[in-house]
Amino acid sequence: MSVSEILQKTDKTLFSFEVLPPLRGKSIDQIYKTVDKLMPFHPAFIEITTHRSDFVYKEVAPGQFKRVEERVRPGTVAIAYAIKQKYGLPVVPHMICSGYSQQETENELLDLAFLGLTDLLVLRGDKSKQDSRFIPKEGGLKYASELCEQVNAFNEGHLLFGESHELCREQPFSYGVAGYPEKHEEAMSQSADMRALKRKVDLGAGYIVTQMFFDNQKYFDFVQRCREAGITVPIVPGLKPLSTLNHCTMLPRTFHIDFPDELVQKLEKCATNEDVKQVGIEWCVRQCQELKEHDVPSLHFYSMNAAAQIETILNLL
Repeated sequence: MSVSEILQKTDKTLFSFEVLPPLRGKSIDQIYKTVDKLMPFHPAFIEITTHRSDFVYKEVAPGQFKRVEERVRPGTVAIAYAIKQKYGLPVVPHMICSGYSQQETENELLDLAFLGLTDLLVLRGDKSKQDSRFIPKEGGLKYASELCEQVNAFNEGHLLFGESHELCREQPFSYGVAGYPEKHEEAMSQSADMRALKRKVDLGAGYIVTQMFFDNQKYFDFVQRCREAGITVPIVPGLKPLSTLNHCTMLPRTFHIDFPDELVQKLEKCATNEDVKQVGIEWCVRQCQELKEHDVPSLHFYSMNAAAQIETILNLL
């Protein structure tokens, strides 16, 4: 079954998580250690992030630098295939607009189809570090909805420039998309954000995975707004356990989210990373318990390859 079908048919709350490809030149072993720790909890699927290329300056001779395009965390397709082969789990590589031309996206879809990796999470992706706003790569796409359209065309056997293929006759790509309980940072209003999300679902997204949040009421309100807008697909809550003092300021700034007052008061008393980690575990357990009571389709953890804290949370649950 596709991940969309798994989430639609489940009669209990599942568990899933996301991993990062290793830094350029590093081993996949840390990812295996993460998956090994979490396998006893029977994850329903594993997502693998994709990171855009950015321009960096490399010293090619003393005092001489060359501007080159480099991806800090390459290997999403290879890692997805390695996890699937090693563990037999459904894997969901991220497919992004950011830093990709349509031709590069098509090449990646061909690779994924050859390997039988037909679950995707379709995203716009982040802007370049050098840009103040999102600018697509030359020949690339601006919106995740446009990327959904390219995947749909690929499913129908259409390649760019009028060419065709026969790869998806038996197993077309199935995909989910992202949703934002507290509104996407660039959306002009919640209603505009909802219209953009509805567009992606109407194009064929089979489920939604939310941005991290720390106030469950924001998730419940988001689900209600989705249902009122006619969105009926499963909506998976995305969770991030707090673990460092840096998270207290970095997460709200980077992801444009708010902490509820009760959590803020607890974090203000923390003096060490270990203090924050303990608060993060207790808060996440509370979130999970309430979400399970509301029969969410899956608890999805942004693990960042740090499995120990999630292992603790799942044991407590």
